[in-house]
Amino acid sequence: MTGVRQAAAEAIDGPGTPEARWASWEGLRRLPVAELPVGPVVVVAAHPDDEVLGFGGSLAALAEAGTEVRLLSVTDGEGSHPRSARITPDRLAAVRAGELRAALAELGLTGPPPRRLSLPDTRVHRHEPQLRDSIAGLLGEAGAALCVAPWTGDLHSDHEAAGRAAAAACLTAGVPLWLYPVWMWHWARPADPRVPWRSAVRIPLTSGALERKRRAIERFVSQIAPLVDGAENAAILPAEERAHHSRPYEVVFR
Repeated sequence: MTGVRQAAAEAIDGPGTPEARWASWEGLRRLPVAELPVGPVVVVAAHPDDEVLGFGGSLAALAEAGTEVRLLSVTDGEGSHPRSARITPDRLAAVRAGELRAALAELGLTGPPPRRLSLPDTRVHRHEPQLRDSIAGLLGEAGAALCVAPWTGDLHSDHEAAGRAAAAACLTAGVPLWLYPVWMWHWARPADPRVPWRSAVRIPLTSGALERKRRAIERFVSQIAPLVDGAENAAILPAEERAHHSRPYEVVFR
């Protein structure tokens, strides 16, 4: 592992910023408000659950408005518990696909199921050209008015690679791109200079959209609860992490 990757892993694995600190920071409430588009939206997720954590409330709002949404799952999330003897990667991939289907139903999304590329979890950076082409193809197929993808500075290599591939595809296609953070809320802090706050906007959520998002997050049982006892089976998204994604608004960079 390179020094950069080691530092990123340590930032994600280390103690996080409590949600109370984010909630008390006026900077988030002062962000400009963005409106969701009325045209087709393509949403990219590095792993099944990223799109719900980072953009799930907005997905619920898009579904309620009848906006066409097309989803792209880059990996199957089979690498979330690499040392577990409880579940195999193949089985975990199937479990996470089922959890995503249930979560999307909670959000009210009834369109085409996510397009699964099944690129290797934790190795997306090795397949960026293929991913770029897949995103570009879906943008054209959907006639997309907007693409939404993981933030390129999230300190998770898969998230960053997915965001870079989306940026390249959108540049060629002339489609606007919004980037949603996931792990940033853990390792960053209010007013953190590593975060491009000047490009951040806030998407307010109705109480109904927020409740649907919360129910959707609860569907990812393999991620929010331990598989069994032991550190290798620990929850990836304990309650303190889920709190970052249960606010009455979402933040994207554009």
